[in-house]
Amino acid sequence: MKFYKLIPQENLALMTTLKTSFRLFGLALSLSLFFNACKPPVKPAQVHEGPDFKYWVWTTASADKLDVDYEIEFSTYAANGIDAVLINTNTSPSLLERLVPIASAAGLEVHAWIMAINRPGDAEAEKHPEWYAVSRDGKSCYDQPPYVGYYKWMCPTREASRNHVLSLVSGLAKVPGVASVHLDYIRYSDIYLPVGLLPKYDLVQDTELPEFDFCYCEVCVAEFQEKHHRNPLEMAHPEIDIEWKQFRLNKVKSIVDEAYDIVHAQNKQLTAAVFPYPEMADHMVRQRWDKWNIDAVLPMIYNSFYNEGVDWIGFATAQGVRDLEGKGIGLHTGIYVPPMTANELALAIEQARDHGANGVSFFDGNAITEAQWSVIKQSK
Repeated sequence: MKFYKLIPQENLALMTTLKTSFRLFGLALSLSLFFNACKPPVKPAQVHEGPDFKYWVWTTASADKLDVDYEIEFSTYAANGIDAVLINTNTSPSLLERLVPIASAAGLEVHAWIMAINRPGDAEAEKHPEWYAVSRDGKSCYDQPPYVGYYKWMCPTREASRNHVLSLVSGLAKVPGVASVHLDYIRYSDIYLPVGLLPKYDLVQDTELPEFDFCYCEVCVAEFQEKHHRNPLEMAHPEIDIEWKQFRLNKVKSIVDEAYDIVHAQNKQLTAAVFPYPEMADHMVRQRWDKWNIDAVLPMIYNSFYNEGVDWIGFATAQGVRDLEGKGIGLHTGIYVPPMTANELALAIEQARDHGANGVSFFDGNAITEAQWSVIKQSK
C-alpha cells in the first residue's frame, strides 16, 4: 500500500499545493542568488588625483630673469587658482632645473614646454640645412620659411632631424620634478591659416597652395615612392591623394609615440598643445591627435583666430572630447586671453567645463589682467 493512500484527499491536495509552492520559492531564491552573483560589484566613488577641473598657464622663461621675479610670477599664479605651469625654457634643461623648485614651492605642477618640429633659433639644427622641411614648390624652411621668419620646420621623416627633436625631449624628461614634457608645434606648417589671421598676411587660401604644402624633401619623396609606387611631386593633385596625406599624418604620430616611450621611461607624462579638434587639425596642419599615444592634450581653442564667438569654445571642446572617448586621454581647453573681457573669459571657462573638458589653460600667464585673474579665481 502506498503512503499517500492513507491521507484524506483534501489534505493530499493541500500538501501537493504546498510542495509546489516550496519548489517555486526555492527556484526563485536560487535564481535571485544566481543573478545577484552575476552583477558587477558596486564601485566606490572614483577618487581623482589632483583637482577635478585643472587650471594651467603657458609661460616663457629667460635665464636673465631673477629668481625673485619668478617667485612673484609663480606665486601670482598659485594665489589665483592656477594648478600647473607650462614653462618654455627654449629646451634648456639647466634653466628648467633652476625653475622647478621655485614653481614647486609655490604649489604648482611643472611641465616642460618645447617647440618640437618647428625649431627657430636652434643652433645645432642650423648646422644641417638638409634637416629642414621643403615645400611642394621647392623652398626649404632653412632659408625660405613660410609666413614668418620663425617658421623653421624640421623634416619629420629624416632620421637625423627626428633624433634631434627626440633628444631634446629626453633631456627635458630627465629634469627632476617635471610632471610632463609638453609638445608644441608637433605638426607640419599651416596648410591653411586660421581664417582670422588671413588678412594679416593678405592671403586667400581656398586650396592647398604649393608654398605652404610640406614636406617634399628627397627623403620623404623617396620613402613614399618606395611604399606606394608614385611620386608626390609628379601628382596633378597631391592634395587629394589620401595615402600621401596619411603618410605625413603617420610621420607626426611616430614622433609623438616615440616621445611617449622616452618620457614614460623617466616616469613622466607626455602632453601637447594641439589644434582645436582632430578633424580640423588634420585639415589645417596634418595633425591627428586623437590617434596618438599621449596622456593629455591642450587644444588651442582660440576663438578669435577663427572669427568665432566664445560659444565656439564649447563646440570645439565637445568635438575633441567625443573623439577621445574611451582612450584615457585628458583634454584641457586652451584659451587665448588677450582679446577677452573678464565676462568673456568667465563664459569661456564655463563653455569648456560644461562640454566635458578636464581643465583649462590660459595663454599666456603674463598677459592675464587683474580683472581676468579675479574671474579665474572665482570660477574655481
